[in-house]
Amino acid sequence: MSDIENVKKLREATGAGFKDCNLAIKESGGDIDKAIEILRVKGISKASKKMSRDAKEGVVAVSGNESKTSVIEVNCETDFVAKNEDFTNFVKELSELNNEINSNLDELKSSKMKNGETVDDNVVALIAKIGEKITIGKAKTINNSGTINNHYLHTVVKDNISKLAVIVSLETKDNSDTVKTFGKQLSMHIAASNPLALSSDLIDQSVIDKEQELVTEELKNSGKTDDIAKKISLGKMNKFKEENALLSQAWVMEPKKKVQDVVKELSITDLKIKEFYRIKIGE
Repeated sequence: MSDIENVKKLREATGAGFKDCNLAIKESGGDIDKAIEILRVKGISKASKKMSRDAKEGVVAVSGNESKTSVIEVNCETDFVAKNEDFTNFVKELSELNNEINSNLDELKSSKMKNGETVDDNVVALIAKIGEKITIGKAKTINNSGTINNHYLHTVVKDNISKLAVIVSLETKDNSDTVKTFGKQLSMHIAASNPLALSSDLIDQSVIDKEQELVTEELKNSGKTDDIAKKISLGKMNKFKEENALLSQAWVMEPKKKVQDVVKELSITDLKIKEFYRIKIGE
């Protein structure tokens, strides 16, 4: 078989570029299996060189159904690669796998994909093929009993892949269209308003402390007396908590109302917002 035919065969088998395949065939003296191994080793070293770079672009993918929904983030270096078909196909399959194993990232990375290779090996091969650093970021599965999940994708790249995703879990026995519509609207609200927690008492203490520091610093040189400064500080902190807790946020569709008012107005006695998760590329 001629070298050119061998190169062609090697390209089909590995998906590597012409130049790399040509060199591997020469190096292996025309032995395809040896050439595949040469490319694999090169691919790993190529991938490790790229891992020192920044991967702040990428996509998030959502998989599952209304009782169990998962989201996973996969990062790359440029928006161009985020739209590449090899990349999006990998992300889609990864997302399904992630939903099956409940976002256990360690288990995910050693799981086998359809081609018989592990997720980790597929990432290495993809880096070698595409030429950018690719990393698996955050992942989350929401699976509560007696709940209905809803999700929203913003800036859709393709199908279930986007730049921002929200999952909302509503606890209720009511499976009506009213509840589903509210779930959809609530996930859109969360996408826009980016709440830090469900209620103000659930906001991470370290976030509160940091905000308090900023407020204190701001009032330090304001010339206000201690008493007035304390009152202003308290007011600012209460406002911060109110604006960053989902239940007390102004409802995006009708800002005069708060989210908790809208829940009340639905008059569904057992309806509760159980959990939510929002993820945006680059945040």
